[in-house]
Amino acid sequence: MFTGIITHLGKVAEATDTRLVIQTDKDFLKKLSRGISIAADGICLTVVSYDKKSFTIDFMPETSKRTSIQYLQKNSLVNLELPVNSETFLSGHVVQGHVDAVGKIKSIEKKGNSRIFTFSIPKNISKYIVEKGSITVNGISLTVINITKNYFTVGIIPHTWDNTMLHTAKVGDLVNIEVDILAKYLEKLIGKTK
Repeated sequence: MFTGIITHLGKVAEATDTRLVIQTDKDFLKKLSRGISIAADGICLTVVSYDKKSFTIDFMPETSKRTSIQYLQKNSLVNLELPVNSETFLSGHVVQGHVDAVGKIKSIEKKGNSRIFTFSIPKNISKYIVEKGSITVNGISLTVINITKNYFTVGIIPHTWDNTMLHTAKVGDLVNIEVDILAKYLEKLIGKTK
């Protein structure tokens, strides 16, 4: 489990159809162990090896099919987060790292000290998204401003802009979307009582 609070950025050093090697800083690498879960752009993955400069993760065809991992290339920046532990502040929201859909950046508008991002989404997940509710985009816990059947908007404050991969994002880029798990559980429970 994660919180959607990005602590580090990584840079893809090597990308294949089933493996990524990601370089990041020493502070982050010191906290790794073989087999630990890690969120990379919001995807829960397993560290298979690491050294003083990078770590390696393997992924299966299902992950490639359901996320934007297949589009990562050498030098792509990725958001990184370690799993929660007993000392972690839950300052974002409950994030599983189980991507529900791949969305596309439709627009980025500067507004005051923030940037408003508009993301297109498949219609089947819009029912789980509510105004002022939580949403995860590339692993970042964000608050929804507006929602329709086809898109939603969020505001990005300067800290998030500077400390996540969003400062490299452009219109047309694909992103990983994870809706709030509570909405999916609620839907299932209500469906069972009918």
